[in-house]
Amino acid sequence: MTKPFSQACENNKGPILEHLNCALKNVKTVLEVGSGTGQHSVFFAEKLPYLQWHTSDRVINHEGIRLWHSEVNLANLHAPIELDLNQPWPIEKVDAIYTANTFHIVSWLLVERFFDGVKRHLNDEGVVCIYGPFKYKGEYTSQSNQEFCAFLTERDPLSGIRDFEAVLLLAKQAGLSLMSDHAMPANNQLLVFKRQ
Repeated sequence: MTKPFSQACENNKGPILEHLNCALKNVKTVLEVGSGTGQHSVFFAEKLPYLQWHTSDRVINHEGIRLWHSEVNLANLHAPIELDLNQPWPIEKVDAIYTANTFHIVSWLLVERFFDGVKRHLNDEGVVCIYGPFKYKGEYTSQSNQEFCAFLTERDPLSGIRDFEAVLLLAKQAGLSLMSDHAMPANNQLLVFKRQ
Protein backbone atom coordinates (compact mmCIF):
# COMPACT_ATOMS: atom_id res chain seq x y z
CA MET A 1 0.00 0.00 0.00
CA THR A 2 1.21 3.51 -0.81
CA LYS A 3 1.33 5.84 2.16
CA PRO A 4 -1.74 8.12 2.02
CA PHE A 5 -1.10 11.84 1.70
CA SER A 6 -3.29 14.90 2.19
CA GLN A 7 -1.99 18.24 0.93
CA ALA A 8 -4.53 20.00 3.18
CA CYS A 9 -3.03 18.28 6.25
CA GLU A 10 0.43 19.35 5.15
CA ASN A 11 -0.74 22.95 4.71
CA ASN A 12 -2.69 23.32 7.95
CA LYS A 13 -0.59 21.39 10.48
CA GLY A 14 1.69 24.36 11.28
CA PRO A 15 -1.09 26.91 11.88
CA ILE A 16 -3.06 24.37 13.95
CA LEU A 17 0.01 23.56 16.07
CA GLU A 18 0.37 27.22 17.05
CA HIS A 19 -3.01 27.07 18.80
CA LEU A 20 -2.69 23.50 20.14
CA ASN A 21 0.47 24.59 21.95
CA CYS A 22 -1.70 26.84 24.09
CA ALA A 23 -4.96 24.85 24.15
CA LEU A 24 -3.32 21.57 25.22
CA LYS A 25 -0.60 22.87 27.53
CA ASN A 26 -2.26 21.44 30.67
CA VAL A 27 -3.33 18.04 29.33
CA LYS A 28 -1.59 14.68 29.14
CA THR A 29 -3.77 12.43 26.95
CA VAL A 30 -5.34 13.33 23.60
CA LEU A 31 -7.72 11.25 21.51
CA GLU A 32 -7.72 12.21 17.83
CA VAL A 33 -11.12 11.29 16.36
CA GLY A 34 -10.86 10.57 12.65
CA SER A 35 -7.07 10.44 12.19
CA GLY A 36 -7.46 10.04 8.41
CA THR A 37 -4.07 9.69 6.75
CA GLY A 38 -2.21 9.87 10.09
CA GLN A 39 -0.16 12.93 9.10
CA HIS A 40 -1.45 15.17 11.89
CA SER A 41 -0.79 12.55 14.56
CA VAL A 42 2.88 12.15 13.60
CA PHE A 43 3.46 15.91 13.42
CA PHE A 44 1.67 16.81 16.67
CA ALA A 45 3.11 13.90 18.67
CA GLU A 46 6.61 14.96 17.59
CA LYS A 47 6.07 18.66 18.31
CA LEU A 48 4.17 18.11 21.58
CA PRO A 49 6.21 15.33 23.22
CA TYR A 50 4.56 15.81 26.64
CA LEU A 51 1.25 14.53 25.18
CA GLN A 52 0.17 10.91 24.78
CA TRP A 53 -1.43 11.11 21.32
CA HIS A 54 -4.01 8.37 20.66
CA THR A 55 -5.17 7.93 17.06
CA SER A 56 -8.53 6.52 15.99
CA ASP A 57 -10.53 5.94 12.85
CA ARG A 58 -12.55 3.31 11.06
CA VAL A 59 -10.52 0.18 10.30
CA ILE A 60 -10.38 1.03 6.58
CA ASN A 61 -7.90 3.86 7.40
CA HIS A 62 -5.71 2.02 9.92
CA GLU A 63 -3.14 0.67 7.47
CA GLY A 64 -2.38 4.14 6.12
CA ILE A 65 -2.06 5.58 9.63
CA ARG A 66 0.33 2.76 10.57
CA LEU A 67 2.49 3.49 7.50
CA TRP A 68 2.99 7.06 8.73
CA HIS A 69 3.67 5.86 12.28
CA SER A 70 6.23 3.30 11.05
CA GLU A 71 8.48 6.09 9.78
CA VAL A 72 8.96 7.64 13.21
CA ASN A 73 9.93 6.29 16.60
CA LEU A 74 7.74 8.23 19.02
CA ALA A 75 6.93 6.70 22.40
CA ASN A 76 4.00 9.10 22.86
CA LEU A 77 2.27 8.18 19.56
CA HIS A 78 -0.25 5.35 19.83
CA ALA A 79 -1.53 2.92 17.20
CA PRO A 80 -5.02 3.59 15.86
CA ILE A 81 -8.01 2.21 17.70
CA GLU A 82 -11.21 1.32 15.87
CA LEU A 83 -13.61 4.18 16.44
CA ASP A 84 -16.87 4.43 14.51
CA LEU A 85 -19.15 7.24 15.66
CA ASN A 86 -22.09 4.84 15.21
CA GLN A 87 -20.65 2.61 17.95
CA PRO A 88 -19.60 3.04 21.62
CA TRP A 89 -16.06 4.40 21.91
CA PRO A 90 -13.54 1.71 23.01
CA ILE A 91 -11.65 4.00 25.40
CA GLU A 92 -11.73 5.20 28.98
CA LYS A 93 -11.32 8.89 29.86
CA VAL A 94 -8.98 11.34 28.15
CA ASP A 95 -7.90 14.92 28.90
CA ALA A 96 -8.51 16.20 25.37
CA ILE A 97 -10.27 15.29 22.14
CA TYR A 98 -9.09 16.63 18.78
CA THR A 99 -10.78 16.27 15.41
CA ALA A 100 -10.00 17.88 12.06
CA ASN A 101 -12.08 18.06 8.88
CA THR A 102 -14.67 15.55 10.07
CA PHE A 103 -17.88 17.46 10.81
CA HIS A 104 -18.56 18.39 7.18
CA ILE A 105 -17.87 14.83 5.99
CA VAL A 106 -20.03 12.84 8.42
CA SER A 107 -23.80 13.15 8.84
CA TRP A 108 -25.33 15.52 11.40
CA LEU A 109 -26.43 12.48 13.41
CA LEU A 110 -22.78 11.50 13.73
CA VAL A 111 -21.84 15.05 14.79
CA GLU A 112 -24.40 14.58 17.60
CA ARG A 113 -22.85 11.20 18.41
CA PHE A 114 -19.41 12.82 18.55
CA PHE A 115 -20.64 15.04 21.38
CA ASP A 116 -22.27 12.05 23.10
CA GLY A 117 -18.81 10.49 23.10
CA VAL A 118 -17.29 13.70 24.45
CA LYS A 119 -19.82 13.70 27.27
CA ARG A 120 -18.86 10.15 28.25
CA HIS A 121 -15.11 10.14 27.74
CA LEU A 122 -13.75 13.63 28.42
CA ASN A 123 -12.26 14.28 31.85
CA ASP A 124 -13.39 17.21 34.00
CA GLU A 125 -11.57 20.37 32.85
CA GLY A 126 -10.95 18.53 29.57
CA VAL A 127 -10.42 20.29 26.24
CA VAL A 128 -12.03 19.71 22.82
CA CYS A 129 -10.46 21.14 19.63
CA ILE A 130 -12.44 21.04 16.38
CA TYR A 131 -10.88 22.15 13.09
CA GLY A 132 -12.72 22.75 9.83
CA PRO A 133 -15.04 25.09 7.93
CA PHE A 134 -18.24 26.48 9.49
CA LYS A 135 -21.14 28.73 8.58
CA TYR A 136 -22.07 31.64 10.87
CA LYS A 137 -25.74 32.68 11.14
CA GLY A 138 -26.35 30.56 8.05
CA GLU A 139 -23.73 32.41 5.99
CA TYR A 140 -20.59 30.90 4.46
CA THR A 141 -17.32 32.62 5.32
CA SER A 142 -16.24 32.53 1.66
CA GLN A 143 -17.44 31.80 -1.86
CA SER A 144 -15.06 28.83 -2.02
CA ASN A 145 -16.66 27.31 1.11
CA GLN A 146 -20.10 27.67 -0.47
CA GLU A 147 -18.85 25.86 -3.59
CA PHE A 148 -17.16 23.20 -1.43
CA CYS A 149 -20.39 22.61 0.48
CA ALA A 150 -22.33 22.20 -2.78
CA PHE A 151 -19.74 19.64 -3.91
CA LEU A 152 -20.05 17.76 -0.59
CA THR A 153 -23.85 17.61 -0.57
CA GLU A 154 -23.97 16.52 -4.19
CA ARG A 155 -21.68 13.62 -3.31
CA ASP A 156 -23.49 12.84 -0.03
CA PRO A 157 -26.70 14.73 0.88
CA LEU A 158 -26.08 14.05 4.61
CA SER A 159 -22.72 15.86 4.59
CA GLY A 160 -22.00 19.59 4.35
CA ILE A 161 -20.51 22.56 6.18
CA ARG A 162 -22.16 22.90 9.61
CA ASP A 163 -23.66 25.89 11.34
CA PHE A 164 -21.41 27.17 14.12
CA GLU A 165 -24.45 27.98 16.28
CA ALA A 166 -25.80 24.41 16.03
CA VAL A 167 -22.38 22.98 16.95
CA LEU A 168 -22.13 25.42 19.86
CA LEU A 169 -25.51 24.22 21.17
CA LEU A 170 -24.41 20.57 21.07
CA ALA A 171 -21.18 21.51 22.85
CA LYS A 172 -23.09 23.31 25.59
CA GLN A 173 -25.38 20.29 26.03
CA ALA A 174 -22.22 18.19 26.49
CA GLY A 175 -21.05 20.52 29.28
CA LEU A 176 -18.54 22.46 27.21
CA SER A 177 -17.84 26.19 27.10
CA LEU A 178 -16.31 27.88 24.05
CA MET A 179 -12.88 29.24 24.99
CA SER A 180 -11.79 30.49 21.56
CA ASP A 181 -12.70 30.52 17.88
CA HIS A 182 -9.61 31.04 15.73
CA ALA A 183 -9.86 32.03 12.07
CA MET A 184 -7.46 29.77 10.17
CA PRO A 185 -5.99 29.71 6.66
CA ALA A 186 -8.12 28.49 3.73
CA ASN A 187 -11.36 29.70 5.36
CA ASN A 188 -11.29 27.22 8.25
CA GLN A 189 -11.77 27.68 11.99
CA LEU A 190 -10.30 26.08 15.09
CA LEU A 191 -12.86 25.91 17.88
CA VAL A 192 -11.50 25.29 21.39
CA PHE A 193 -13.90 24.16 24.12
CA LYS A 194 -13.38 23.29 27.76
CA ARG A 195 -15.46 21.19 30.13
CA GLN A 196 -16.17 23.37 33.15
